[in-house]
Amino acid sequence: MSGRRLVYVLMVALAAGLSALGGALAGGLAVYSALTRGSPSAPVLVLPPTPAPQAVLQVASTDVETTITQAVEKIGPAVVTVVGSVPGQLTFFGVSPDEQVSGSGVIISPEGYILTNNHVVEDTKELTVILADGDNLPAAIVGADLYADLAVIKAQGAVPSVATLGNSDTLKPGETVIAIGSPLGDFKNSVTVGVVSATGRMIDTGRGYRMEDLVQTDAAINSGNSGGPLINLEGEVVGINTLVVRGSGVGGAIAEGLGFAIPVNTAGAVAEQIIEKGYFSRPYLGIRWQAITPEISAAYRLPVEWGVYVAEVLADSPAAASGLRRGDIITRIGDISLDEEHSYINTIFNYRPGDRITIQVLRGTEQVQLEVTLGEAKN
Repeated sequence: MSGRRLVYVLMVALAAGLSALGGALAGGLAVYSALTRGSPSAPVLVLPPTPAPQAVLQVASTDVETTITQAVEKIGPAVVTVVGSVPGQLTFFGVSPDEQVSGSGVIISPEGYILTNNHVVEDTKELTVILADGDNLPAAIVGADLYADLAVIKAQGAVPSVATLGNSDTLKPGETVIAIGSPLGDFKNSVTVGVVSATGRMIDTGRGYRMEDLVQTDAAINSGNSGGPLINLEGEVVGINTLVVRGSGVGGAIAEGLGFAIPVNTAGAVAEQIIEKGYFSRPYLGIRWQAITPEISAAYRLPVEWGVYVAEVLADSPAAASGLRRGDIITRIGDISLDEEHSYINTIFNYRPGDRITIQVLRGTEQVQLEVTLGEAKN
């Protein structure tokens, strides 16, 4: 067979093959069309369209936003700005002008009692609260507790709303929380949202004691937010915002999102006693003291690395009645040894006024056990 004839035969065969394949495809499509028309329950026809993930997320986001706005609307009228006047200080050039300070607070009773931080109202001679609607009411300090950094003030006049106190013991890391307050004193009733970063945090105040059992949050807290409420999605107060940490002091590192609040169960108990008594009762020993650390011990060649040096025993105090002396070093209170994790103040605060406890002291080279009945300090 010649080459030209072979090519012709192959072309004819290929054309026939393509024609058959086309017929098969057409027939298949016809059968499929007939089947689908005759069988409306075929899977390809009854499968619902898959919803776009973005639409599902948008619905969830809207729900959360609605919950947040409802919580803020619920508690918003009970949040106030606290403005105080601190007397001027005597300087080389005379008395300086009075200083205005501000913070936040939350109304906790129909009688006008307001919960805030002690450092917001400390040393003030005049107080005013600015309500959410802009009205001003004069206020006065009822009582405060330095160590918990809490204070109760009372507004003079009708209050628009009262906040609901929640249960801070149920807070869990990751839970959404909302901080409300007046940052810098100018941006009244600002709202920031974050989560509970951790619970049970401890912060050294630098004053010989630690603030314990704090709620850590990344909700933005700034100067002026102090004393304002930290709330949950139910619009209940779960904490009182008190401080923010900007850096660790090591290498100049700057941190963001490290805010801390006093749990409302603690704040509520302190406020209840202040409202009832006018003060919050703390156990009292009656000494002036200096904390001993390894650095101080090494510098002064002291016989212990941790403890409390008794600089003075106050007259007519529980310490005086127990036989405690100037120069004694307290190393143990009750069953707790003083160390890096157990400061004198925090250890004493494990007890109540009237409790009888044993104090271990180092007197020279001798270990001495003293029995003492704690008194009551009115902060």
